[in-house]
Amino acid sequence: MKLISIAVPCFNEEEIISAFYNILSKVIKNEMKDLKFEIIFIDDGSSDNTLNVIKELSKKDNRVKYISFSRNFGKEAAIYAGLKNSSGDCVITMDVDLQDPPSLIPTMISYINEGYDCVATKRSSRKGEPILRSFFSNAFYNIINKLSETKIVNGARDYRVMKRPMIDSILEMEEYNRFSKGIFTWVGFETKWIEYNNIERPIGKSKWSFFKLLKYSFEGITSFSTTLLHFATVFGLIIAIISLILIVLVMLRTLIFGDSVAGWTSTISAILFIGGVQLFCIGLLGQYISKIYLETKNRPIYITKETNIFF
Repeated sequence: MKLISIAVPCFNEEEIISAFYNILSKVIKNEMKDLKFEIIFIDDGSSDNTLNVIKELSKKDNRVKYISFSRNFGKEAAIYAGLKNSSGDCVITMDVDLQDPPSLIPTMISYINEGYDCVATKRSSRKGEPILRSFFSNAFYNIINKLSETKIVNGARDYRVMKRPMIDSILEMEEYNRFSKGIFTWVGFETKWIEYNNIERPIGKSKWSFFKLLKYSFEGITSFSTTLLHFATVFGLIIAIISLILIVLVMLRTLIFGDSVAGWTSTISAILFIGGVQLFCIGLLGQYISKIYLETKNRPIYITKETNIFF
């Protein structure tokens, strides 16, 4: 390998960037000094001093590159930008919050040298993570793996090393609605998995709130599965069959006893139930239509405000 690129998305991370850079540089210097690196920081429209911190690092170290977005486009866009602007024979994607330990990079590179196309990481435990978040994370992986043919490893991180052919395949997928964990799996290639215990952030707080994670989870499910649409169809068919059976029963009761079913409560309950199911199914359909709507606009995945990368 002539060059290894490291793509690091950043959003309001001014407090931890220098610490991350120092630890990463030490690992490179002590354990991989024979390899050439470039470190690409992607500033995802930060509102703090993130970009200035990165610029200062780039002045001291010509290996440090940066891309600054015109606004916050999200982590998925930042990962895509890092891959697209990388020059390395291999690219490492990792977070800046030090929950992806740089000390694993030499081991990951060694597996790449053994012939693997990709070396990915996953957490073997969620120690230190809020119980509720862990519960919903596990539930998400269980649900998406049952609904989708693209299987995603429970606890998988975006922290991985990929060879150039895999990166080129990922870049061919220019879809606007991106879910990298699914894309990494969908393109295939031989992957080696490395496990490590959960590491808590040493500085700052996660930018991922519970509701952001919930939205991201639904994005992943709808991006790699149409099962929910089939579910809506089957559910509607079942309710229609039940309704027909009830109509026949009411008709028989009327013919035998000479009166119709009394009570408006049961009637209103049935109407509200069926109406709720219809709205739910329409909502599901709307989610998929909204994806089509955004894709047909053909908007760029991100917009670069400034950069020091020039090919």
